[in-house]
Amino acid sequence: MSALICGSFAFDNIMVFQDRFKNHILPDKIHILNVSFLVPEMRREFGGCAGNIAYNLKTTVGEDFAPYAAWMDELGIRRDCVTEVAGSLTAQAFITTDLDDNQITAFHPGAMSHSAQNAVSQAGPVRLGIIAPDGRDGMLAHAEQMQAAGIPFVFDPGQGMPMFDGEDLARFVEAATWVTVNDYESELMTERTGLSPEALAERVEACIVTRGAEGSHIYTGGQRIEVPAARPAAIKDPTGCGDAYRAGLLYGLMHGLPWETTGRIASLLGAIKIEHAGTQNHRVTRDAFAARYAREFGTALDW
Repeated sequence: MSALICGSFAFDNIMVFQDRFKNHILPDKIHILNVSFLVPEMRREFGGCAGNIAYNLKTTVGEDFAPYAAWMDELGIRRDCVTEVAGSLTAQAFITTDLDDNQITAFHPGAMSHSAQNAVSQAGPVRLGIIAPDGRDGMLAHAEQMQAAGIPFVFDPGQGMPMFDGEDLARFVEAATWVTVNDYESELMTERTGLSPEALAERVEACIVTRGAEGSHIYTGGQRIEVPAARPAAIKDPTGCGDAYRAGLLYGLMHGLPWETTGRIASLLGAIKIEHAGTQNHRVTRDAFAARYAREFGTALDW
């Protein structure tokens, strides 16, 4: 059995601004904002939520996808549910990060807008899934299809949050088994649906709220589990840290691990990612991961 990841592939064009945005943006001039940031270096990385989370993928790509396909083949990641859309480019993200790890992102959806062309049924036997940021129509359709097929899934609105109003988000929550958001998205979710994390957890099996360096909260069974943040050896690049965390969630859910263990695995994956530039350039062996888990959290990893 596999996990089905419904989300985007994208090429991430990553730039680091060697200063702080707040030093160049005047709060009283936001209504006439016109800023330019000098970024001497730029990297092009393989990215997108599905590509970053992926065990088994389901998404649409453009005609320029060949280098990404070769990368996935090298990693042994299945892409039999990937659809190429003629006349479209693979989604492109242009991400500028400042020295405080704040980010400004411009995103071209490209082939991602056609994600609804794919059907969940194409994936074959699936144990669980995740609805990650993707095209609006695709996210809605895949959630409905997973619910109809009885496939438990994680709802991860992420950067897709602006596409949905409170009614849309409530529909996702009713269909989902778990919900995961960061602290900012949690506030937006509450504002648009009227549901706090505690109230969301009453409608799903668990609501997970990541809080950056402050760790994460897992609301489940009427309690809030405090998950400590793992300490990165260095902070190189926050891009993709949330996707790494969600990969840890999927691992724990697929293997029936306790929430305390699942949250710590997710936290450590996020820390390992943040130590490396790019979203898919970190490597760790199973033994090394278990050893670091024991050092970080003071207990052996039983997985």
